[in-house]
Parts: sequence; C-alpha cells; structure tokens
Amino acid sequence: MIIKENFEIKNLTTYKIGGVVSKIYFPETQSELTELLREHPDCLVLGNCSDVLFSSNGYNGEIILTTELKQYEIRGTKVFASCGVKGPLLSQKTAEAGLSGLEFMIGFPGTIGGEVYMNAGAHGQTISDVISQCCLFDKKTHEIIYKKKDELEFGYRSSILQNGRYILIHAEFELKKASKEEINSLMDRNLEFRKNVQPSLKNPNAGSVFKNPENDSAGRLLDKAGVKTFELPQAKVWGKHANFIINKGNAASEDILTLMVMMYNAVKKQYTIELKPEIIFIGNKTKKEEELWNILSHESQR
Repeated sequence: MIIKENFEIKNLTTYKIGGVVSKIYFPETQSELTELLREHPDCLVLGNCSDVLFSSNGYNGEIILTTELKQYEIRGTKVFASCGVKGPLLSQKTAEAGLSGLEFMIGFPGTIGGEVYMNAGAHGQTISDVISQCCLFDKKTHEIIYKKKDELEFGYRSSILQNGRYILIHAEFELKKASKEEINSLMDRNLEFRKNVQPSLKNPNAGSVFKNPENDSAGRLLDKAGVKTFELPQAKVWGKHANFIINKGNAASEDILTLMVMMYNAVKKQYTIELKPEIIFIGNKTKKEEELWNILSHESQR
C-alpha cells in the first residue's frame, strides 16, 4: 500500500485547507485495512475528507484514508460496498441496475464510511433507510463483527460509529426494484436542487456547517439571523444558502472557525438556539482555535 510521511493534507480535503500530517496510509484491501487497525489502533480513519476541517497547523498523528477501498458488488436487490466507495458512484451503479434507495447520494462528495458514520441523508432519504447490516472492526477486541441495522443506533446525523469503538469495513444495503426512468428522474431533481442552493466543490467547502435543530432548519435560522453577509478576506458565507462557508482561495482553518462562531452567535442572540457543528475539526489547534472550537463544541453541548 502507499504510505506517505509529512504529507500536506489540504489538497485531499474538500475545503482545500490543512497542514502537514505525520503519516498517512492508503490501504487497498479490507485485509490491509484491518491489519493497519490492529497495528495502529490510535490511527484516525477518514474517507474523502468532505465533512472535515483540518487545522492549518497540521496533525501530529497517523491517518488511514480509505479512498482506495473501492470494491462493491450488486446481487439482486442486495448491494455490498467497501467503506471507501464514493456515494455518487454507488448511486449511479445501483440506478443502472434498476435499484432505488440511494438516489440522495448522487450529489454527495463523501464515501460510504463517512456517510454511514454521519447517517447521511437528503431529500427525505437517509442511508439508515436502506442499510441491512454493517461489517465493523471492533477497536476494543480487534475482531471483525457484524451489526444489523437496529444495532447501529442510527439517529439524525448520528450512528454507533461515533462512539469511537467501531470502524466500518463494508456496508450491506437492501434496495428496491424501480424503473430506471423514475430513479434517474429523482436523481436529476436532487442534482438540480443541489446545484441551485448548494455550492459546488469549485468553491471549496465542507458541506453543511451546522446540524439542523429538532423540527427546524439551520439554514433557515442562519438566513433569518442575517449571516449571508458575513465575510472575511479569505472566507465567506455562501450567498445562496446560509449554512455553507466557502474558502475564497487561501483561507486558514482559523478563518473558517471564526466565521462559524460569528454564525453561531448570530443565531444564539436572535433565537437563543445553540447550533451544533456538523463539520468535524481535526488537528493541532492554536490557542485561538481552541477557544473558538470550545464555543462551538462545548457550549452547544450543555
């Protein structure tokens, strides 16, 4: 497998932000992944780095990137996909097979591992709707185990994977037969919606900044709080949807965190609602970044 040391991570992230990482592994098979997890239990496991903000000051630890784990198989209405398979690819391949259930993934930049981790969803569909079971690595016992859907503790943008004990190896889905015309029509509508209200990766971003509060929309609250005008020299809030931050070209992680706190404070002041970050912040934090992240992650959890 490819192993890189002192690797600048920024070009692998959708934000195009991030410093030097001590070591990165790129396993190509599930056996290589599980061997790495046994030998390096403290390794951080990531996919397409689409929902993360890396510190511009780098990361002193080791990272496993799953993007070379691209194996998938379609058997009837069952679909098996390794953690590194990209969501849009699986969406397209299942559509070609006349299978419905993954149309929402067509515009997602992430991998199956990240999407199961976050219980990704859009347009009334979520990944938990169609998962039957997952193959996981148990970091506590170093064993490979299987958990069925009802054991995966799915919630809004959450799953059992977020407790840190389990790493997804592959996921198994149960889809439904449908006409290719219906499937492609739904995918086209999803792509058109995304094109109209969400920035493409030509404008580097990491997707939605904040999670939706219960029975409300983070984008609506942020819009009403007037954050679309918020802008720094190298980063700004997206003008078409208030829950996105754009890297204008040379933003640092501190710029993104500063804007996030400005957005968080605007909603808190107007609605007394404390938004929770959907983006995960990783790396060596400066004192300022620590203060900013504490406002976002600690205060909002109280």
